[in-house]
Amino acid sequence: MARLSIGILGLTELFVSTAVHVLFGFYIFSTAVASDLSQVLTDCLKPNVFGLGAKEMEEQRTTKEKVAVLEGSPPPIVLVHGIFGFGKGRLGGLSYFAGAEKKDDRVLVPDLGSLTSIHDRARELFYYLKGGQVDYGEEHSRTFGHSQFGKIYEQGHYPSWNEQHPIHFVGHSAGVQVVRVLQQMLADKAFSGYDTSEDWVMSITSLSGALNGTTRTYYDGMQPECGRSMKPICLLQLCRLGVIVYDWLDIAWFKNYYNFGFDHFQMGWRKTGITGLADLLLGNTGPFASGDWILPDLTLQGSLELNSRLCTFPNTFYFSYATKRTRRIFGLTVPSSILGIHPLLFVRVLQMCQWHFPTNASPPYKGYRDEDWADNDGALNTISMTHPRLPIEHPSLLVVDDSKCHPLQPGIWYYKIIEADHIFFIKNFPEASVYIYAVGRLPLHNFLECFTYSGFFYPNFTFSKSRAFAEHMYLFLALPFCTYIIVESKAIKRCLSVIF
Repeated sequence: MARLSIGILGLTELFVSTAVHVLFGFYIFSTAVASDLSQVLTDCLKPNVFGLGAKEMEEQRTTKEKVAVLEGSPPPIVLVHGIFGFGKGRLGGLSYFAGAEKKDDRVLVPDLGSLTSIHDRARELFYYLKGGQVDYGEEHSRTFGHSQFGKIYEQGHYPSWNEQHPIHFVGHSAGVQVVRVLQQMLADKAFSGYDTSEDWVMSITSLSGALNGTTRTYYDGMQPECGRSMKPICLLQLCRLGVIVYDWLDIAWFKNYYNFGFDHFQMGWRKTGITGLADLLLGNTGPFASGDWILPDLTLQGSLELNSRLCTFPNTFYFSYATKRTRRIFGLTVPSSILGIHPLLFVRVLQMCQWHFPTNASPPYKGYRDEDWADNDGALNTISMTHPRLPIEHPSLLVVDDSKCHPLQPGIWYYKIIEADHIFFIKNFPEASVYIYAVGRLPLHNFLECFTYSGFFYPNFTFSKSRAFAEHMYLFLALPFCTYIIVESKAIKRCLSVIF
């Protein structure tokens, strides 16, 4: 009777969880469609006040849709989305990063596979920036059973990217691991025909980053014993079925609107037919059968394996914002707020507080303790977000007093822990902005290279108005709804008061 009750409770939880996720997904999708329809109607009803002919209007539309190619300095900021995320151009006018890419041309938001593996997304990110056809690597492609080559970027978004023209990367959630893997690939010269190095990356900023995995994956259906396979009945199995059918139907309009990123597995009906669909659904072929998708990379075991190959490099600046929505009461970890947590995440925060690794399974690493992983933001554990710590601890510093961190040193993970849930940085409100810790005491020329384009932060302000004050400036693109400039000397403060 007890087992039956637990089984019924588990199925009820699965049903509720599925319903919530489907409704939320439908809400996002319908919002995007409504926004697009509204824009189409506006364009149709807009009078042609300039007397442009159809040809001229088409040329304007084509010019607007051309790839924005960036050259030289200052270096761009590349924002990398997390799981189920999307880049610029997907889901109509919606923005994963709260419209940051609409504020400045030198802010790039690539559209990477939303469920593809960390490895595959890192390869896609490289070719998105440099241009050319995505090469997933011969050995990797053969091991996991997909095409070696993928999407063709006729024109890279930053083709001049190299050691003399490095980039600032900002990764949300799983996005930061994509950037770390990419930097390791650059250091290993893993891209044929390019003489790369780790110094192509100027800084990496982690926003609620999955640096060490998450116990959430086990609640959603990954097997805690191995961290690679799924439970027979779980939320991820339902997700798997939905993704397979979506990709098999291969409806161009839908896939242009949103794409899970598995095109290199060639799961469409034209390639596989009915028998191919059966194989995919039964788990005999495809990314879910081979394990070449993102969830295995986000388990504690998968992250430990991934991190064992990744370095923190001495010439790169590293910053991290870890989030949590929990607190300790009478020795128990509980959600710290009700109204401050997104409805989609509240139950998840509560569940992750109570996580216990199965006693019949080997712990994911030596010294593992459940209580260390209790604090969370509804998707990731706070301990996972501060800095890379598994299988070895990387150099890090908890930032309590900003003034005591200067001058900042490369090769160290500076991190803060803030009260927020997992989608704090990406809420799609017009007044919200990305929370980028791009703070640093840099030489004058480096500072100007990095932040001259600060119209991204302050539309009516350019640092070129006063080059002298740049030497000791510390810049935060801070919390949604507010922005701070923190400076060190009185002279700079006087300069700022004049400029503003």
